[in-house]
Amino acid sequence: MPPPAVQAPALPAPALPAPAPGKGGRFARLPLLAGRTFIPLGLFARLPLAMLTVGALTLVTAVTGSYAVGGAAAGAVGIGSALGAPVLGVLADRLGQRGVLLVSAIANTAAIVALILAAYLISGVQDLAAGAPALAAAFVAGASCPQVGPLARVRWMALTSRTSGAGRAAGATSAALDTALSYESTADELTFVLGPALVGVLASLLAPWLPLALAAALTVVLVPAFAVHPTHHAVVRTPRRPAAGSVAGTAGERDRCAPTPARRLRTLAAVALPVLAMVCMGTFFGSTQTALSSFSASFATSELAGLLYAAMGLSSAAAALSVAYWPRRFTVNARWIAGGALMAGLAPLLLLPATALPMVLVLLVLGLPVGPLMVTVFAIGGLVAPAGKLGTVMTALASGIVAGTALGSSIAGQFAQNFGYSTAFLVPVCAATALFLLGTAAAVVLRQRGKNTPN
Repeated sequence: MPPPAVQAPALPAPALPAPAPGKGGRFARLPLLAGRTFIPLGLFARLPLAMLTVGALTLVTAVTGSYAVGGAAAGAVGIGSALGAPVLGVLADRLGQRGVLLVSAIANTAAIVALILAAYLISGVQDLAAGAPALAAAFVAGASCPQVGPLARVRWMALTSRTSGAGRAAGATSAALDTALSYESTADELTFVLGPALVGVLASLLAPWLPLALAAALTVVLVPAFAVHPTHHAVVRTPRRPAAGSVAGTAGERDRCAPTPARRLRTLAAVALPVLAMVCMGTFFGSTQTALSSFSASFATSELAGLLYAAMGLSSAAAALSVAYWPRRFTVNARWIAGGALMAGLAPLLLLPATALPMVLVLLVLGLPVGPLMVTVFAIGGLVAPAGKLGTVMTALASGIVAGTALGSSIAGQFAQNFGYSTAFLVPVCAATALFLLGTAAAVVLRQRGKNTPN
């Protein structure tokens, strides 16, 4: 069995909101659990991340006139975010969320301002090498982007554990955590639909630099407010490892607590499966977006792809909210397998439409299993995370989506360019199938770890 989770220390009454009473609907209890300001702060503080990639693409493309340089800038943001998110998660686990979020907010704001300035310094440049200053700034902006969404999930897990009175594992099975994770997935979906749309409106009507300037302003104002919100007290830091010569505890106690190689391997496998699932989920997202661009360009313009993709985002968000009301006997293992099977079965429908309206209908239906599956994978990530490593695992899951999105966009773009959009749609079909296969493997691993608890 994995080492026991470290219990949260008792906190003075004013430090955290009082536990939610058993009144009102499930979502109405969330503000009572975390405080009324936590939800709007967590929602809008993550908006800059959703604006950053498209904002870099829009600005650099506009000032250079080169799609290659603009695409490279967007790619640099994605790579930076995929690499930087787990590092920020590790630091948050060890040092506490508040300090890490404050420093990353300042660093990210400075990097975004540097990106705006660097973009105008390379105005008219058509060569990637000459665009290096903007690409470097874009990479730093992605790497330093505050991981509000993953760290908010860590706070919800800690808060529900606190109210359950039985440690993290009990909290992870609570209806309150189901509700919180359902809301978080919906918030992610909404911001990643709203963010690019906001960039498009501001850049086209006012100025191409304005979306990034707004992202910087939101970061420097909202992220610090999120960082110092009292909920950060609920999260326990990773305890320091005792020195080799420490006399604390007997040798037998240290041997019993020390993880064996077999235990480490099982823990690694249990964590790797949801991370790989999020890479596949990102691949599904990125390849679907790219294939839709090629699809819409075949009868209208590629810009229509954003509106088409929003249809899947809206149904996914709505379905994610429903998870809070699913029966407790529907275990996380069963949810993953069922959601993956449904995605794998529905994804081939993307190959059928030839016009916009049928594609909208397909995307609305296809989005139904996506949101619940994301809620489930994040919940499983919380179940299998080693004690004190929740921030690391949550940010690794989020960076998996980013990395997968870049991978899916790249592969589907090559297929669309060389073989057409129908071939490009095979990429999300394969990604959905991989999600189902990973779900079956996760069921075996979780059962062996004794983690198959209803959630």
